[in-house]
Amino acid sequence: MTTYCEVVRRLSLWMRAHPMAGDSLIAVLLGLFDLLFSLGDSGHSTPWFVIVPLDIATVAPLVWRRRRPVLTAYLLLAISIPHAILTVGFASSFAEIIALYTVLVYSGRRNGLGFLLVLVVETGIQVVLGPENEIVLSAIVIALGLALCWVLGEFVGARRAYDVEVEARLHLLETERDQATKIAVNDERSRIARELHDVVAHAVSVMVVQADGASYAIRSDPELAERAVRTISDTGRGALAELRSLLDVLRNDDPGGEPRVPQPNAASVGELAERVRTAGVEVRLEIDEDLGELPIGVSLGVYRIVQESLTNTLKHAGRGASASVRLRRDADAVLIEVTDDGAGRELVPKRGLTRVSGGNGLIGMRERAHVFGGTLDVGPAPGGGWRVLAKLPVRLAQ
Repeated sequence: MTTYCEVVRRLSLWMRAHPMAGDSLIAVLLGLFDLLFSLGDSGHSTPWFVIVPLDIATVAPLVWRRRRPVLTAYLLLAISIPHAILTVGFASSFAEIIALYTVLVYSGRRNGLGFLLVLVVETGIQVVLGPENEIVLSAIVIALGLALCWVLGEFVGARRAYDVEVEARLHLLETERDQATKIAVNDERSRIARELHDVVAHAVSVMVVQADGASYAIRSDPELAERAVRTISDTGRGALAELRSLLDVLRNDDPGGEPRVPQPNAASVGELAERVRTAGVEVRLEIDEDLGELPIGVSLGVYRIVQESLTNTLKHAGRGASASVRLRRDADAVLIEVTDDGAGRELVPKRGLTRVSGGNGLIGMRERAHVFGGTLDVGPAPGGGWRVLAKLPVRLAQ
């Protein structure tokens, strides 16, 4: 059963992608049915070399009915006149009904109503000129057929217009989402660039001070001068590594921007947790003691990731939620884990839309992690609630 449904689904998708193939199949089947009916009627006086071309001409325009609905409809109407006069089959009647449906669906109600009026006049003349004892029955059959075709065309046309509108809105939403994401990424990168500009300026200041000290102590205290030179070397290497990692995100400073203030670091997480507790969320801390020796940029990144995580807990976890912050360091990396037991949920769009993973805050955290060569994992915690797990390398690539 699954295989059969899959075949039908694939056939339907292929027919939708190649509409002329389906229309050609309809034309061929209708033409064969009419030929078999006409040529099989021994009492028919019309010769076969007239019936065959006439039947082909009657059904052939159906192949282009979706591309040129109005032109195809009136062409079929013209061809149906000799077909009906010679009474060589029923292909003209079916073709006219299909043409009315096509005009209504693909060209609109106004063109459909115009074609319907012409079709009613043409079929009415045929009915009047036909056998008198069949006028009433023929009129009823034609009226029911045209009414059914009109109702079906209205329904399918409305559904098609609705699908087009939905697709347009989805495209607009995706475009707006992409633009908002690009703006958020650019803003966050600019902010990171300004912060790391201060990091580099700090490193250069340290190097200048140490160099001045070494120049005074090089004769009186060579050992002190040697330590100053080593400090200059270590500071310069660290600043150079951070600068290399940020070349892709550096932006020009905005002269009219916000004034610079001293940036927080990993040691400020305790103060951050205290402010969150004051706001109503209980925060548990587990912090290793040797976080103070982190590179300045990495330390700032640790603080910002914890800050954004706790901010999301305040916004989305709900009343009575609590959070846990764990900062652990090994020889190569610092691990940041922030969990809460609230009701925060990932933003998952409806079917048919591109998946959106969080808002601007999550974009900023991901940018901070990636700019230092780290990783970020955000999602529901195994036991409930929400978890942010980040890993930042302690030593940047030289």
